[in-house]
Amino acid sequence: MNILRTIFSTFFLFGTMTAFAAPASENTLKELFAVTQVQKLVDGIQAQGQSFMDKCVEQALEGKPPTAKQRLAIDNMKNKMVRVVQRELSWERLEPSYQRLYSESFTEEEVGGMLSFYKTPVGQAVINKMPTLMQKIMAETPRMMNQVLTDIQKIQEEFMAEVKAAGK
Repeated sequence: MNILRTIFSTFFLFGTMTAFAAPASENTLKELFAVTQVQKLVDGIQAQGQSFMDKCVEQALEGKPPTAKQRLAIDNMKNKMVRVVQRELSWERLEPSYQRLYSESFTEEEVGGMLSFYKTPVGQAVINKMPTLMQKIMAETPRMMNQVLTDIQKIQEEFMAEVKAAGK
């Protein structure tokens, strides 16, 4: 009976210790954000937004050059959008959410482990190469999705033919 009580107590203590692990502190998270260059990543997202707007305008104009009035309207719209993106996606605006979400998700020990890794040359390589990798993944996604959509459409057509045949 004492063995069962000891085993139960051990599991209970282990469970409560992990349940009450300290959330990551604000200072540790600030250090993680600095080491991982999160602000630089956020700034890059803003730049990509401007590029996306340019492409949308180009598509809307269907390759035709804009008139002077259209150019003025386009510039006005882009300036307004840029201000909204800069305001809403600024690091100053996003950091409190990042702080909250990271502290809800990671313990102090886990963030410490991430910091240890990201401070190494390999960790720095991951940080520096990840944006390029993500761009490449995003470039591949439409091609992959086209195949998925083609396959799904074929399955739907086969399904409809099967349902139609089963109804006869």
